[in-house]
Amino acid sequence: MDTLIEFFSLQDPNIRYVLAGTILLGISSGALGCFAILRRRALVGDAVAHSILPGVCLAFIIAGGKDPFMLILGAFVFGLLSMVTMDFISRNSRIAPDASIGMVLSVFFGLGVVLLTFIQTTGYIDQSGLDDFLFGQAASMVGDDVMVFGGLSLLILIVTILVFKELKLVSFDPSYARSIGYPVKRMEFLLALLMVLVITAGIQAVGVVLMASMLIIPAAAARYWTDSLRVMLLIAAGVGAVSGVTGSFISYTAPAMPTGPWMVVSAAFIFFLSFLLAPGRGEIARHIQKRRLSHKVACENILKTLYSMEEEDGRTDRLRPAKELRKRRHLASRRMKKVLSTLLRKGYVTYFRGTPDGYLLTADGRKEAKRLVRVHRLWEQYLSQHLQIAEDHVHEDAESMEHLITSEIEAQLRTSLGSPALDPHKSTIPYDSDEDEPAGGKSGDKHKQGGTP
Repeated sequence: MDTLIEFFSLQDPNIRYVLAGTILLGISSGALGCFAILRRRALVGDAVAHSILPGVCLAFIIAGGKDPFMLILGAFVFGLLSMVTMDFISRNSRIAPDASIGMVLSVFFGLGVVLLTFIQTTGYIDQSGLDDFLFGQAASMVGDDVMVFGGLSLLILIVTILVFKELKLVSFDPSYARSIGYPVKRMEFLLALLMVLVITAGIQAVGVVLMASMLIIPAAAARYWTDSLRVMLLIAAGVGAVSGVTGSFISYTAPAMPTGPWMVVSAAFIFFLSFLLAPGRGEIARHIQKRRLSHKVACENILKTLYSMEEEDGRTDRLRPAKELRKRRHLASRRMKKVLSTLLRKGYVTYFRGTPDGYLLTADGRKEAKRLVRVHRLWEQYLSQHLQIAEDHVHEDAESMEHLITSEIEAQLRTSLGSPALDPHKSTIPYDSDEDEPAGGKSGDKHKQGGTP
């Protein structure tokens, strides 16, 4: 607790420098990473991150020391050069874009390692800590570093906010943007420029190896929570900021732990939580939705089966045992019991206890069953008549589509087909105009009604 209070009281200037730098970096990289994710340029960010190492080394050799401005200039030049090289290879050769990314990444990073080794073996006075640019060392940041690297992150964030509308349009629909006179090429160049700048700004805190992670992971985590780009940017910026604070705190409590890797681990942990817990897209929510859909399909299939059995023998008052329904739909006893309980609760079926016992469709249940059978047979007729699919190949497709066809689509099918009387198998297509016989009526006098199965 004392360490926590000491850290967040911000009395130590070094803590203020590190926190300011990592938070600004997390916010800017998280927000800009959203555009990289949406435009499928995540691997480009990884290649650029590795490609700036030779620029850092050359800037060190030219300046004769670790001048923050010179290091940023060298990293920026080589980052931009790597993007131009990847684009040139993709446009002027038969090499695929992913192959060009791999080539540029490995060649530039290899050159950087060679230059780094050269610096370390030639006895430069100020070479100590230069290898920290591989994995980052935020704890070594001083006021001048924060002013340069943090100021660059702040500039990136401001530019992103100012041109948000243009970047959004170019990311989602560049053809439309071009048609209304937007300078798409310039906006794409600006986006590439911002990506190089944010990677350059992160080399001190996170390093060239892990910087791409801070560009991708917060944006990927944010994507699970929203469909709005504006909200996605805010969430990604928040994830980046939290990662910066968490990484800085862990590095402060355990000095041997570098800040950059812990920032990445923190962001990855948030991504894992988003992957599991996000509503709608999270794995738990998707699993629940899948189970609900599976149960809904099973309920509708039983309704349709009950209606088909009535069609076969022409009797709406005959009890249908659960055992017979299981044989027709191949459902386990436990699942069948759950399905029938749902249908009873919705009022679609009635259960009669006695010898024999069984189920009958109610008026509402028969109406819903007719709708399912109707859309099934209309879809079969559509596939056969308009798509020229053989009659023996349409059933399975209709079996799955019947659960997805809305009333609007059904109306369009009926209009397109002219409300046909028969499906391709010469079965009658039931319409709502047909008279529904209530399930209670006469059958209620013949059977003793019970409660639950």
